[in-house]
Order: sequence, then structure tokens, then C-alpha cells
Amino acid sequence: LTLDFRLVLRHSPIGFAPIMAKLIFGDRIGKHARLVVSCAAVILDAPKQKVLLPRRSDNGLWWLPSGGMDPGENAVECCLRESMEETGLEVQVNHLIGVYTSPHLIIEYPDGNRNQSITLIFEAEVVGGKLSVTDETTEVGYYSQEQIKTMEGQDPTHESIADAFAQQAAA
Repeated sequence: LTLDFRLVLRHSPIGFAPIMAKLIFGDRIGKHARLVVSCAAVILDAPKQKVLLPRRSDNGLWWLPSGGMDPGENAVECCLRESMEETGLEVQVNHLIGVYTSPHLIIEYPDGNRNQSITLIFEAEVVGGKLSVTDETTEVGYYSQEQIKTMEGQDPTHESIADAFAQQAAA
């Protein structure tokens, strides 16, 4: 069992408040957690050589625009909302790249909640808006696969980006 402690910020009515969340890795640790559905967007540049990544303000990591699905929302709506909230861009979802989850990783919050995420990752393209830093990000930009390998992020982000580029090459 490996523990990785990271500072996470959770939105509250008075703004973002720091909380400590633990990423916990362990053999089938997910059986002790609640399943949550989240969605993410792989947004490629026009030549389809770079992917848009925001640096999250809550933990400083580079991740795809992503977040948890709200009640009453479908997966595409979640992907559109999260893309706008984190990048300032309006996107159109083209297709599902894949579904990513690991029974060996959970997030534990100070209130005792433990979540194992099931993430639907879509390829999306920009249809409007203006690329910008938002209250959920500190930086945004397009990066090549080689650049991304040197950036601090989560493994599922790297795996899904590699899958998106593989699908582009096969098309």
C-alpha cells in the first residue's frame, strides 16, 4: 500500500478552501470506495499534433479538462461544462476515446469519503470561446506528447492522450 498526499481545494460558497486528500494506491483498494463517474476532453490543436492541458489550481497538476458528472447531467454535457469551466472554450464532442478506471487507486477526503473514479474520455474540438485561465486553472496550453511526458500529471491522463494520438494515426 502506497500513500501519496496532495493538497486539494474544494469549492465552497465562500470560494476555494484547502483540504487534504489522499491518493491511495493498493491491491483492489477500490472495493472500499464509492464509484463516481467523471468525464474528460482530449482537445487537439488544428494539425492534431498537440493536446490542450490546463494546470489545475487545486493541486498544480497538468490534467485533461475534466470533472465529476452532476446529477441530472449526461456524459457529453459534463464534458462540455468541464471544458468551458477549465479552459474558457466551447467544444463539440466527436467520439469516446475510452473508459478509464483502476480498482487500485482511490481518493480519500478528510470527511472519510473514498472515491474510485470511472472516467469517460472524449475527443472534442473547439467550436467557440476564448482560451483562457479560469478560477480552476493557473495555466493552459497545447503540448506535444514529448512535452507531456516531462509534465507532472496523473497516469490516466498520459494513457488516454496516447490512446487519442494512436486513434488519430489509425484514422
